[in-house]
Amino acid sequence: MNTQSRAYRISILSLFLAIVFIQNVVPFLGYIPVGPFSIVIIQVTVVIAAVLLGPKNGAWVGLTWGLINWIRAFVWPTSPMAIYVLVNPLVSVLPRLLVGLISGWVLLKLVRDVHDAKVWQLSLAGIVGSLVNTVLVLGFMAGMYYMGWLPLDKLNVSAFMPWLLGIMATNGIPEAIMSAVLVPLISKPLLRYVK
Repeated sequence: MNTQSRAYRISILSLFLAIVFIQNVVPFLGYIPVGPFSIVIIQVTVVIAAVLLGPKNGAWVGLTWGLINWIRAFVWPTSPMAIYVLVNPLVSVLPRLLVGLISGWVLLKLVRDVHDAKVWQLSLAGIVGSLVNTVLVLGFMAGMYYMGWLPLDKLNVSAFMPWLLGIMATNGIPEAIMSAVLVPLISKPLLRYVK
């Protein structure tokens, strides 16, 4: 890769990092509040970064999202559970890093050259990225709860799991559908400009 091409990719990566930062701090750009929870849009940005720049750079964008999310859990939580759960980097940082990494890997397994990616392949990368976020965040929450790492001693166990499954259904499914539609819609035209 020549110096000009490398500088071009670094500037695109910087643009994605700035977009993720803005989505985290400006209301309704990254999280759409629905009752006490939020539907997340930021995974779409992370998956698009992974599609355009590869899994490694997608992981950097996801890591940035996770770190901002972790800091927000202390100063400006996005939900009532954030102050208990997202203060742990296993829940707030690791799944977000893996969104970019895994969705980028999935696309590379499906196509030899991302410029030849079909809409269904880009949609699948978007769905995988969204599900990685939902399943890992909620899975780590459940695991930490059962290991006693969450300060939720008064919580009724029989009520906790249906609540997590409810979040998966009410948030996870719309997020996956949204990713399946938006990732190819945005990334397909942008692939023409990425070398």
